[in-house]
Amino acid sequence: MPRKSQKPSSLEPDRPLSTASGGQNGHANGDMDSHLEMRRKHPSVESPTSASQAASLLSRESFTLDDEPPQTPMTPNPNSSFFELPRQDRRNFLLLVLLYFLQGIPMGLASGSVPFLLKPHLSYGQIGVFTLASYPYSLKLLWSPIVDAVWSPKLGRRKSWIMPIQVCSGFGMIYLGGRVQEMMVAAGASDGSGVWSFTWWWFFLVFLCATQDIAVDGWALTLLSPQNLSYASTAQTVGLTGGHFLSYTVFLALNAPDFANRWFRSSPSPEGVVTLGGYLTFWGWAYLAVTFGLAVLKREDKTKERDGILEVYKSMLGVLKLKSIQSIIIIHLIAKIGFQANDAVTNLKLLDKGFSQEDMALTVLIDFPFEISLGYYAGRWSTSNPPIHVWCYAFIGRLVAACAAQGVVMIFPANGVQPWYLLTVIASHIFSTFTSTVMFVAISAFHAKIADPVIGGTYMTLLATVSNLGGTFPRLPVLKLVDYFTHATCLPPSPSSKPSLKEGATLITSPFSCVAEAEKHRCIDGGGTCSIERDGYYITNIVCVIVGVVTFVMYIRPAAMRLQALPLRAWRLSGEEMG
Repeated sequence: MPRKSQKPSSLEPDRPLSTASGGQNGHANGDMDSHLEMRRKHPSVESPTSASQAASLLSRESFTLDDEPPQTPMTPNPNSSFFELPRQDRRNFLLLVLLYFLQGIPMGLASGSVPFLLKPHLSYGQIGVFTLASYPYSLKLLWSPIVDAVWSPKLGRRKSWIMPIQVCSGFGMIYLGGRVQEMMVAAGASDGSGVWSFTWWWFFLVFLCATQDIAVDGWALTLLSPQNLSYASTAQTVGLTGGHFLSYTVFLALNAPDFANRWFRSSPSPEGVVTLGGYLTFWGWAYLAVTFGLAVLKREDKTKERDGILEVYKSMLGVLKLKSIQSIIIIHLIAKIGFQANDAVTNLKLLDKGFSQEDMALTVLIDFPFEISLGYYAGRWSTSNPPIHVWCYAFIGRLVAACAAQGVVMIFPANGVQPWYLLTVIASHIFSTFTSTVMFVAISAFHAKIADPVIGGTYMTLLATVSNLGGTFPRLPVLKLVDYFTHATCLPPSPSSKPSLKEGATLITSPFSCVAEAEKHRCIDGGGTCSIERDGYYITNIVCVIVGVVTFVMYIRPAAMRLQALPLRAWRLSGEEMG
């Protein structure tokens, strides 16, 4: 007599929350370097463990004991090439690359290019307000279970989120594209109070990208066949990196008037080849076109599985109750304070000194291949050595990089950027990126080592989220401190001189503070000179480095070494904590 289909009465969720990755990537670090970490992601698309595979199979409504068990997926050949994949997997791989690439477009702008473009309009503290726009990527763990559990059977589990989000993102980018230049000017008006409305627009755009990222990560688990699932992380890396690279490095170069006048024009123009408004508008329509193609050409496999929202949140709470997790959370939240001034301010300060946007784009362009290649060696070191030891060495190196970067800013040539100085900036940038990459790879290896495989996705996502949050929350106060410690006075022109006034400007007749960017422009336009008596960048960077050294010696290193020595059972949930 055939046995009836049975479902267990109490099971773990059918799959760990591997779809809610923790980002960044972030060295995600400051506005200039944080984009690297924000786009780096933990291996959220992981091969399921035998326990999670069994739980997923048993929890399906279609499960039955009458049929033959499915064939166990084989581990793919690590040397197999993309062209050896089945045709369907190749097409789905390219679809994933496209979706991740689209996510990288607004992220590259928000965390890379836009802070540069805002510098002529805003002070450092006001740019710090804009960094709040990147927070959704560090907080998406909070709503990721909802994305996994709520969907329409008619559209499909993942398309129910991806399609409407891309439509909203597309129209949002088109709207911003038509108004972004005026909004940037308005952001600096009224002593910078307009930056909040500008920030909220980008916060909304990044929130949509972060939510789409959750859905795309989950779709990757089913788009590719089990034996080729490892290609999902490759698609993620290629797509996000490509989109971010285009919106940060390539866009900055094409947006720079000097670069355009040198390479593309016979007669100079005050604008670059590509404007921010035009770039946003183009990609807004591209979002809508891809969404239309996705709706018409791609059908999602139907499923009746539902992830339990409460179960996932209970798992998160159980992980947070572990003493070892509480210790590593404290480490993550304070570990990046020592590098914040370097990561968030150094490149902006170089621009302030006279380093051109074109040279900055060239610096990031040269740094990019070093980041990729050095990341490979960082992975090897973290595999062959205890990861916390590697992380601690990189921590010290990153503090040294912060000091070196300050020295580079201090020796800025009075007669403008020379070839030797450009090479010095590039070398400093590469060293900073290298130490940041080693830290990220090493701590990711430690996360993978300690994560409970039963809830591996939730565990890894929680750790990556806290790590990213440690790089984002200090950014605003650090940028505020730069303005606080800076002392600059606008000196009026001497009575005997004949200053040249900008059209519509008022002649400066009495001194006033020119720390704020708007006041600095008013001073210069009115024929005055903004004299900096005390540069808050140097003080803030020194304070950050001192805090980094003290916390590293007194708490971070001893605590991290203790955590590395703990047995794996100290990182595991008991039955009561999971239930």
